[in-house]
Amino acid sequence: MSHQITPEFIRRIPKTDLHVHLDGSLRIPTLIELARKENVELPANDEAGLKKAVFKDHYASLPEYLQGFAYTCAVLQNAENLERVAYELGQDNIEEGVRYVEVRFAPQLHSHDDFSIAEVVRAVAQGMDRAKTEHNESDAVQKGDDIPFEYGIIICALRSFNEHMSDYYRKILNLMSYAKKKEVFAAASLEIARAAVAMAQKDGIPVVGFDLAGEEAGYPADDHKEAFGYAHKHFLRKTVHAGEAYGPESIFQAITDCHANRIGHGTFLFATDMIKNPTIEDPAMYTRLLAEYIASQRIAIEVNLTSNLQTTPSIKSVSCHPIRQMLEHNLSVSICTDNRLVSSTTVSREFEILVEEVPVTRQQFRNLVVSGFKGSFFPGSYNDKRRYVRKAINRYETLEKELLDR
Repeated sequence: MSHQITPEFIRRIPKTDLHVHLDGSLRIPTLIELARKENVELPANDEAGLKKAVFKDHYASLPEYLQGFAYTCAVLQNAENLERVAYELGQDNIEEGVRYVEVRFAPQLHSHDDFSIAEVVRAVAQGMDRAKTEHNESDAVQKGDDIPFEYGIIICALRSFNEHMSDYYRKILNLMSYAKKKEVFAAASLEIARAAVAMAQKDGIPVVGFDLAGEEAGYPADDHKEAFGYAHKHFLRKTVHAGEAYGPESIFQAITDCHANRIGHGTFLFATDMIKNPTIEDPAMYTRLLAEYIASQRIAIEVNLTSNLQTTPSIKSVSCHPIRQMLEHNLSVSICTDNRLVSSTTVSREFEILVEEVPVTRQQFRNLVVSGFKGSFFPGSYNDKRRYVRKAINRYETLEKELLDR
């Protein structure tokens, strides 16, 4: 570990996870138990078997990485299961020192005739609330020896989908059977944006953001600009999966067409060789100006190191990851997990592999931790957020003196 940043310090400091998918973050024993209860057939019925068959250390491609979601979504089709999984996700985060998390998911993948979009989201909120209450009523928090746990919910629209993914999508595809596919995808996203805004402003659910996920190539973000325009006009914060498997132009679209406040992944921000638009005469200048704009506007990037290594064969190690360039450009970067189960990781582990393989100064490390809190879509007022960020910084500095400066 460089600069005395130890595993104990990483584990104990308050951290955030701004990019974690609920359906990619189940506990394996829970998945096995719920599959048995819901009569969902798994490729294996024990943890070792599932890790070998589905949840691997290395994946050949992004589609292979995504295969496991078919099993996790299949067991998350009722309120009881969703609440349990959300509660356990909250517990797992609290246990490793994460004090603020934004859990994201596509409720339309869990909704059906007997289970509305709002009921899906409410079940997740109830599970997270239970974990939050348990921690915040603990002696450590009450005595001021720890900070409270807070969370927000991010609702995901999908760049594309098919009828086999959920009843919700099957019905939309049937209803719009004579429309172009891109029009169907756009219409579905707009409806999800409307639901997200209504839940955030009327239902008292801590929906803090709207996201666009799914395959980038062939499914541009600007197809969904009406949905993001709706979210933007109703003061809902936006994050977009962009630059994960496509180049800088995807990130540009997320910012200009979707008003993105944050970028999910942003892995190929600096990949000038991936620019496809023939009207861009100077790709190097384009990427430089794009990076400068992102830096100056403090558009945060949600970096997922392990996930990127698993789905991007061209990135051989964390030392080759563009997070080096992101830090050099003073971008606002937060370290996230993406999927705790599918990537077999934690926030603490992501920080550990970073400091093991990338030369990070103590100041840069501190900035990464604090950026997670500052870049959050905190569910309270701006003043509430400022006070919460200050609590996190104070706790960090206390532990820094106790564990690193002794």
